[in-house]
Amino acid sequence: MIKILVVDDHDLVRTGIVRILNDVKDFKVVAEADCGEEAVEFCRRHSPDIVLMDVSMPGIGGLEATRKLAKVCDSARVICVSMHKENPIPSKIMQAGAFGFLTKDAEPSEMIDAIYKVQSGQKYVSPDIAQQIAIGHLDLNSDNPFEQLSDRELEITMMLTRGVKVPDIAKHLNISAKTVNTYRYRMFDKLNIATDVELTHLALRHKLIVSN
Repeated sequence: MIKILVVDDHDLVRTGIVRILNDVKDFKVVAEADCGEEAVEFCRRHSPDIVLMDVSMPGIGGLEATRKLAKVCDSARVICVSMHKENPIPSKIMQAGAFGFLTKDAEPSEMIDAIYKVQSGQKYVSPDIAQQIAIGHLDLNSDNPFEQLSDRELEITMMLTRGVKVPDIAKHLNISAKTVNTYRYRMFDKLNIATDVELTHLALRHKLIVSN
């Protein structure tokens, strides 16, 4: 029996994933968590086999939680599940110690297959994402400015480009608005821009986000 922890701060998403997994006889969802801190604490005490981890969550977030799990509970293999498809996010997740990466629009069959493969010791990345990562590694002259951002800066970038306001970002990440703005201006300095509009245009240019 494969013991699975499901981590996502959206109840509806978490419930949907749990229902899919509960239909597989070899799987047992042993717990659910809505933030990275809860995930790390549960894994430290109970050592699940697989952790399905959202990337963007309140508190430490999926990237940092994955790093912590690699240190304190290396027997738990993390598969990150994210709405973000473009590099550098998938690369950063895998570098943090994840064994897999799925997008939230993946078919249930792909999620089930990924869990089996990761449990057997393999790594699994959705094919289109794997191609992006491979191309990124081959492109030694990559000029993607977002590569230089920290995990938290990248997380805040994605929220700003979706139109999320600073107070809402602060609430979501469980930090102060002042801290969000500190990250924001640090990002602006690294990216050589001055406004959220410029940030969005830059993200579109480098395909970090796509226009509707």
